[in-house]
Amino acid sequence: MKSPLKKILIPALVTISALFSMVYMSCKNDKCKTIVCAYGGVCNQGACICPSGYEGTNCETISNQKFLGNWQVFEKGSTTNAAQYEIAILVDTPVTTVTITNFHNYFTSSVLAYVNHDTLTIPNQEMEGKVIFGVGYIYTSSTYGQFGAISMRYEFIDTATGLVDDFGYYPGDLSLPSAWNK
Repeated sequence: MKSPLKKILIPALVTISALFSMVYMSCKNDKCKTIVCAYGGVCNQGACICPSGYEGTNCETISNQKFLGNWQVFEKGSTTNAAQYEIAILVDTPVTTVTITNFHNYFTSSVLAYVNHDTLTIPNQEMEGKVIFGVGYIYTSSTYGQFGAISMRYEFIDTATGLVDDFGYYPGDLSLPSAWNK
């Protein structure tokens, strides 16, 4: 009697073990199963990898949106007196760019800038007899919204005279960054 029971019990245990093993392996936790990434983001190991120009837990935020609007500028350059004026940052295409109107209270054309998360980069560009380039960082104590602030470091060069007006871009000349507030 032991022999027939053994012949049934061992194959049954092997079958149950194999079935348990298959069920266990097929129930692996897919960390991306419930994650939905916006704007073409891709889930990897439970976190969204956002395309350039988007950010947030689920790529739901367009990066340049926090920079848009009217900003009050307070600045004093290395060769110019203290000044206060208003600029506007406007949406541009693609979502990684914006345009800045009334930059330095001088340009009639819009200045192009690139957005990468909290960084605003003005690439080297020549317009209206001047060269401009710089980088700024948006910061705030709570949310960006209407109380945002940007610390902008840039340089303004007159191509005719060679005069350089620095706004905190290069350390050592005692100039300070331009302060932009909403």
